[in-house]
Amino acid sequence: MNVILKVWQHTTLVVRIVIGLVIGAVLGLVVPQLTFISIFGTLFVGALKAMAPVLVAVLVASAVAKAGGGLGPRFRTVITFYLATTLLAAFIAVFVSFLFPVKMVLTEATASGAPSDLADVFTTMARDLTCNPVQCVADANYIGILFWAIVFGLALKFKASETTINVVSDFSEVVSKVITWVIQFAPLGIMGLVFTTVSESGFSVFGTYGKLLAVLVGCMLFTSLVVNPAIIGCYLRANPYPLVWTCLKESAVNAFFTRSSAANIPINMALCKRLKLDPDFYSVSIPLGATINMDGAAVTITVMTLAVCHTLGVEVSFSAALFLAVISTFGACGTSGVAGGSLLLIPMACSLFGIGNDIAMQAVAVGFIIGVVQDSVETALNSSGDALFTIAADLHAKGKKPKDIKELL
Repeated sequence: MNVILKVWQHTTLVVRIVIGLVIGAVLGLVVPQLTFISIFGTLFVGALKAMAPVLVAVLVASAVAKAGGGLGPRFRTVITFYLATTLLAAFIAVFVSFLFPVKMVLTEATASGAPSDLADVFTTMARDLTCNPVQCVADANYIGILFWAIVFGLALKFKASETTINVVSDFSEVVSKVITWVIQFAPLGIMGLVFTTVSESGFSVFGTYGKLLAVLVGCMLFTSLVVNPAIIGCYLRANPYPLVWTCLKESAVNAFFTRSSAANIPINMALCKRLKLDPDFYSVSIPLGATINMDGAAVTITVMTLAVCHTLGVEVSFSAALFLAVISTFGACGTSGVAGGSLLLIPMACSLFGIGNDIAMQAVAVGFIIGVVQDSVETALNSSGDALFTIAADLHAKGKKPKDIKELL
């Protein structure tokens, strides 16, 4: 037993996660009746979601309080990456949807609570921004958390003593340490999540909605493996794939199974810390990415909306579809960082083509059916992009050369 424990401790976390993934899949196929195994996944995701808001609040406040000059250019760069790639992902979804039009079988919907138009999205964002700061943490409202953490950080910077700032910094270190303990249980958590997925859904979802899934996943994979690397390669003037692969295996794998950008914030921060990035930078850019870097959400909203149009025989001009991509980008930035958050923006997008809410909500129901695959890939793309662009912006600011980047990874 001691030998097994020593080998386990000296095995990288990624390998341990893969082992948990395989065990969960096998158990889900062989003994699906052992439902108690799923509790490991529930506990793991619950712990990440519980700690992530506190982590973001204290890290951002501490970072702003201690920040000197030089962060501005990096923030401008990473925000540009977040918004530009989300728009590009939506454009890709338009092109693919025109090349491979998809129809869906619309059934009776049960979902509710979707925003009626883009104004509702921004109204909700404005309301979240000024929510009670304690309530923001309790509700995992990351827009509000970021806003208030920056405000409190600035107040600490200009009004608090050095001792007080150090206390806040020490508390952020304590929370970060707790997060590292939680992350060590990722293999068990992934095992439980995979068991639940395989035992409940199996692989039947591929049969009914295979073409729709192929278009959705294809757009997301193209964005992740071609578009984002091309942008980073030009920006760093280096082969981007070692960095892309690092983000995929250390961020995307976990995000795929947790299906929550918010829950993956601690994972991305741990990666940035391991790569010795500037904590004042990544402690803000990572949670910001979980809020506005929504490439996968833009793809989902665009593809699903055009699929509804194809199903109903609604004629959509190419210019109108490109406008849909822009609207999807803005809507995606207001998407909740939880599982299935992008689906409730579909009715808003459908309204551009005069499609009623009753029909649009049927597409939302289809989205929840295929969400076990679609939402997992979407979250993996979104969350790994947060890490990818944050790392690239920080490395570029430090003047790292291709050789230095390879050694760092």
